[in-house]
Amino acid sequence: MNASTDPGRQRRTAFVTGAATGIGAAIAVALARNGYDVAVSARQAERLADTEKQISALGAHAVPLALDLSALEEIEPAVEKVFQAFGRIDVLVNNAGATLRKPVLEVTPDEWESVMQPNLKGTFFLCQKAGRRMIERGTAGCIINLASAHGVVGFPNRSVYGISKAALIHMTRMLAIEWAGYGIRVNAIAPGTVETASRAEILADPKVKETMLNRVPLHRFATPLEIADAVCFMASPAAAYMTGQTLMFDGGLTAY
Repeated sequence: MNASTDPGRQRRTAFVTGAATGIGAAIAVALARNGYDVAVSARQAERLADTEKQISALGAHAVPLALDLSALEEIEPAVEKVFQAFGRIDVLVNNAGATLRKPVLEVTPDEWESVMQPNLKGTFFLCQKAGRRMIERGTAGCIINLASAHGVVGFPNRSVYGISKAALIHMTRMLAIEWAGYGIRVNAIAPGTVETASRAEILADPKVKETMLNRVPLHRFATPLEIADAVCFMASPAAAYMTGQTLMFDGGLTAY
């Protein structure tokens, strides 16, 4: 059910990027469970079938979109499709991104761009396009950026990824300051290690897993659902006075 089929109920709307699996999928489904109609994107729209099914099963309207944040020309049409479907965006969750595990001395210019394009440049211009529409329509919404503990503290072989996330954290502050007067809140969440399918190969090595756990005071990793719950909090009225902030969600990793 969506707002157009239930005139007595104004549903909120969200757009979650990188929502095919893992954290992004968990966020999209959690928002649907909390009363949102949700547009979801991935580089290939067919990969969103399971997420779309879960959202629909909750009685929410799902809009799957193909979007590659490395291709700036795809951003405006994607935003337009969301507004055509919903008429507004109350919450934008920037989850899509790329990672790279490589020593500094081995990083190539192409590899640098492959991370910076989606993580920073594409995310910036998606915020710009969506933010402009929100401002034009007087939508007092929020933008939530998925950063990382790698953007706050140093890790070996994660330099490019960490630099991109550090810049994303500062971008969060900049947008929050410019758009506060429009009622648009901009915050970030910086997870530590989250147990997702993409991490399975790394965590399958008991020695590597134990080394990683020993750096976390709570001695466990986060689940995608925990990150999703944090996003729902940031999007809720309970966080109405929160903007320009980065929530460290890392089991105490950066508390050392």
